[in-house]
Amino acid sequence: MNELDNWREEKRSAWLYRVISDAESGTARQILFLELAQAAERQAKIWAEMLWKKGIEVPSQYAPDPRVRLVAMLVRLLGPLPMRSILVAMKVRGMSIYNPPEHVVPTSLEQVGRRHKTMGGGNLRAAVFGVNDGLVSNASLIMGVAGASGPSGSGGVILLAGVAGLLAGAFSMAAGEYISVRSQREMYEYQIGLEREELEEYPQEEAAELALIFQAKGLEREEARSLSEKLIADPDRALDTLTREELGLNPNELGSPWGAAFFSFFAFAIGAMVPVLPFLFGTGMKALFVAIGLTAVALFCVGAVLSLFTGRHAWLGGLRMLAIGGAAGGATYLIGRALGVSLS
Repeated sequence: MNELDNWREEKRSAWLYRVISDAESGTARQILFLELAQAAERQAKIWAEMLWKKGIEVPSQYAPDPRVRLVAMLVRLLGPLPMRSILVAMKVRGMSIYNPPEHVVPTSLEQVGRRHKTMGGGNLRAAVFGVNDGLVSNASLIMGVAGASGPSGSGGVILLAGVAGLLAGAFSMAAGEYISVRSQREMYEYQIGLEREELEEYPQEEAAELALIFQAKGLEREEARSLSEKLIADPDRALDTLTREELGLNPNELGSPWGAAFFSFFAFAIGAMVPVLPFLFGTGMKALFVAIGLTAVALFCVGAVLSLFTGRHAWLGGLRMLAIGGAAGGATYLIGRALGVSLS
């Protein structure tokens, strides 16, 4: 980015900080974002001075574009928290104060950047939902084809439809996850790159922003300022801390696009394989009834596992998932039956 782009970035951030400050009126965060707006204005002035020295004209005032105005409108309507990820992407700092508390407020260099280790709950949850998606979608597809084929329908047609649904769904899930995680990672890398550039250009201003965030988390003003200045003296640690505290990101957990793609592919495929299995060994209504039974058991188990995340009773979660999957399968069977009759 050139100096004019950096000037626009800082002016945009300052404008959005004021919008967030107004939205947080009456809270401790209001002062934080107002002071962050002032800090962004000072940084914009630094870029403006660089432009003046090069003889490049700087706009007399900043005019927000339609995208920025739309985000501001949504912040006023919904509040800053639901807009957190979008605000981070637009170079708005201090969003880490909306994160769930993961550790105590740092009071020394040794404590900065620490996070409690998770037990992989996010991956487990994603796996369960992937299996559930494959299970419900492919079972519904098979029920629809079975309904259209009728009691004497070809088991080969149903098997072909099931395998096609498994592969199509798994590849679709994998592609979607790859694009999603790749885009997210690129956004994060861009934000971290901006932090690195700003840290090189004006370290003291970055230290002042970091001190404001530490104050918002409970440190006294002088203590926050002293800690932030010590951090800025170590560029690598400073960048890591700025990424965590200003952007609310963990540089070590940006996500792997290929890992997400393979994970989604196999999770979906495992679920989608359940209703297909009986048709590998049999045909007709017998295979269909076995597929329905296996799918019902799998749906109940998935619902029971999901209760670990919802806090509901396992049997209640299992029955709810069974009812939802049963309704989807029953509806597609009836639709397939109606289409089969009308086309015959």
